[in-house]
Amino acid sequence: MAGLESANEVAAIVRDAGGSVVGRTRLQKIGFFFEAAGVGSGFPFQYRHYGPFSERLADASQHAAALGLITEEESVANWGGRYSTFVTQISADPGADPVRIGLAQEMVNADAVELELAATAAFLASENFADPWDETARRKPVKAEAGRLQRARRLYRRLLQIETPRPLPAI
Repeated sequence: MAGLESANEVAAIVRDAGGSVVGRTRLQKIGFFFEAAGVGSGFPFQYRHYGPFSERLADASQHAAALGLITEEESVANWGGRYSTFVTQISADPGADPVRIGLAQEMVNADAVELELAATAAFLASENFADPWDETARRKPVKAEAGRLQRARRLYRRLLQIETPRPLPAI
């Protein structure tokens, strides 16, 4: 994927999510689910600490910001960490894939940790783990606490209800 093409795709992800995506992790997970569902643009993903991650998507987001296709504003969270908000002024595309929009809108409003857990389980399922939810809990024990893993499963079930060109793993 060429630089401008991938930068445009990042802007399209933000656009399809309603024009704003809070968090680099959330942007990554939306991109991952687009690829898993067959509505992405070819960003490759591998497992990292925060679940599925694409270096190419991360680079493309910086390129998109440099080109003015998106803006990235860094803020400080209440707990002291930093997070980014990605915004695009690109108009909604009347020809945009409704599957992408449905997936993105479900994820843009989801709890970030629950989305991370759901994406991790889906990624592990695609890597043929026998029980991806148990493996997710093993890899992310603190994040899986306090009912978040159960809520991540509910989020994933909502994503499964969206008819996609490539079915998400039935986990």
